[in-house]
Amino acid sequence: MTIINLNRYYYPQCHRNALIEVPDEVAEILERGQRAEHNQESKKTYHKVYSLDQSPALENHAAHFALSPEEVLLRDMDAAADALLLARLDEAISRLSPTQARRLHARYVLKKKFREIAADEGISGSCAATSVTGAVKKLQKFFIKNGWMPKEA
Repeated sequence: MTIINLNRYYYPQCHRNALIEVPDEVAEILERGQRAEHNQESKKTYHKVYSLDQSPALENHAAHFALSPEEVLLRDMDAAADALLLARLDEAISRLSPTQARRLHARYVLKKKFREIAADEGISGSCAATSVTGAVKKLQKFFIKNGWMPKEA
């Protein structure tokens, strides 16, 4: 009979040292299993460092980050479209009243609630909401008028 510590073989389940007496055959099987597990972990560590097939290797991930020519073109087109949209939006906002532009900025850029805008400006919450909604409608009309946005059905 051999005395073993269950903590050594079943650590996640057995947090404390628990010494028990088992037959020699059981102790031998547990020891072989422990060695096999250790060997497997050693192989994983070796192959992670030197193999391109394992996930932590930088070379394995490099292929996933490479963009195809189509993706590069689409990315450049998206950047150009974003720049054009921002220029058009800037032009449209310049046509709003300063009050509407300020409230629109507070609502969508500063992420303030209508009641916060109202408290800052000393108006009612419904007045702030009406002002921002009116500004958005003016922007929509301007975009539709210039053909930058389709008419709503």
